[in-house]
Amino acid sequence: MRRSLPLSCWFRAAGLIFCLSQSAVAMVLANSTRLDSILDKYKGKDGEWWRARSRGKRAISEEDKHLILDLHNKLRGQVYPPASNMEYMVWDYELERSSEYWAHTCRWEHGPSHMLTQIGQNLGAHWGRDRPPTYHVQAWYDEVRYYSYPYSQECNPHCPFRCSGPVCTHYTQLVWATSNRIGCAINVCYNMNVWGMIWAKAVYLVCNYSPPGNWWGHAPYKYGTPCSACPASYGGGCRNNLCYKGDGVERHQAPETEENNYIEPEPVRDGEPEPRVQTPNPSPNENTERNQVVSTEQMSQQVECETKLRDQCKGTTCNRYECPPGCFERPGKVVGTAYYDMQSSVCGAGLHSGVIDNDGGWLDVTRLGRKQFFTKSYKNGIQSIGKNRSANSFKVESVSVKAVRCDTTVALFCPFKKPIRHCPRLYCPRNCLDDNRARVFGTKYYSDKSSICRAAIHAGVIQSVSGGYLDVMPVDKRQQYSGSYQNGITSESLLNPTGGKAFRVFAVI
Repeated sequence: MRRSLPLSCWFRAAGLIFCLSQSAVAMVLANSTRLDSILDKYKGKDGEWWRARSRGKRAISEEDKHLILDLHNKLRGQVYPPASNMEYMVWDYELERSSEYWAHTCRWEHGPSHMLTQIGQNLGAHWGRDRPPTYHVQAWYDEVRYYSYPYSQECNPHCPFRCSGPVCTHYTQLVWATSNRIGCAINVCYNMNVWGMIWAKAVYLVCNYSPPGNWWGHAPYKYGTPCSACPASYGGGCRNNLCYKGDGVERHQAPETEENNYIEPEPVRDGEPEPRVQTPNPSPNENTERNQVVSTEQMSQQVECETKLRDQCKGTTCNRYECPPGCFERPGKVVGTAYYDMQSSVCGAGLHSGVIDNDGGWLDVTRLGRKQFFTKSYKNGIQSIGKNRSANSFKVESVSVKAVRCDTTVALFCPFKKPIRHCPRLYCPRNCLDDNRARVFGTKYYSDKSSICRAAIHAGVIQSVSGGYLDVMPVDKRQQYSGSYQNGITSESLLNPTGGKAFRVFAVI
């Protein structure tokens, strides 16, 4: 058995860009039969764990697909020293679909785990200034500066926790001669956890390769005259220093092409939920299927660009809102500066105050009561108007994101106070189900002495195996909290609690 390279990474601080490369950890298959059987799960909605979403939009635009594929082949054809067996790379729609699944999990790690023995995988993410996906591809190739053919051990891929030198395994995967199929996907991930840092809006690129490369102790290609050692299946064909046959079209039938897409502006988590962890010995009279609870209720309200806060707040609690992209062209009416009239557009006020940009996003609203007047100003490309009559007002703030521990309680982290404060959006780690020291009191409404993350698992808002984001809303205390068994957690009951408040947990979709 050949030993694989360990997980590696690449980091450029100035551009806030990260990359990860996954090496193969199994013998290269003699044919693709086993891989095809694995990829079959991505072909339709009846797969074991893949739930296909609407195919109206592809995982990546046709333009980006060609840019990524063409740059791969250009870079593969110009390696030095030259390669005698470098194969022309083609696009694979089933690899694309598997990449799409992983891109939409927004998890900064390699996966899914059951495929990592059969594919190679390069990951890239950035935020801030817009960049084409080829920026990451070129960055992967630029690791060549740390690599001396054929000795892969001259780069040091021990990342992210003990990087002690440069890495180069993105480069070696990109130029691995026998990796001749690629499929990529792009997704925008909101509040993505990248090695403990929360990126408000990360652009996430996933590229899967087959057959996989990066075998420890082996060079990525054979040195020699280009195309002089091509596999017999290429029939002697050569194109731009690459082993080539036919016209380079896809080796698998393309799916429907009714619509191409751009980077989708909102997070989507369409993969089938991973199996929930059960308690080892649930009570024999418990119906475990009945007690599998999933909650998709959200605290954040989705609004249109022109939606006025006055209209949106009727009968609801003004708290957290999600604005769509493109509001700069239609911001609606904005009255005031720093604080805004209730007849102002929520998203327009967010743009004017600089809390969001034209890509949309989340913001928190705080009611301020009546103000005597509102001043006009031009800020961040938005002209607000003034008003000399008193009216109810509000202010907008950015939504902060904090990571918490399994045993963190609301009483310690975000206690209830009047006027009601905004709790940060929270990120829970994995496997909080296993932390039995952290107690949970109640069902749907929880005592603020409860563990936030375990309450979220109990409520079905997150899964223990993956952790994730959630919103918390502190509320007045309840007269009693009723315990129940849900999702592997038995919560406790409290009658007539003395002191303390309550809270609810909400999903972040």
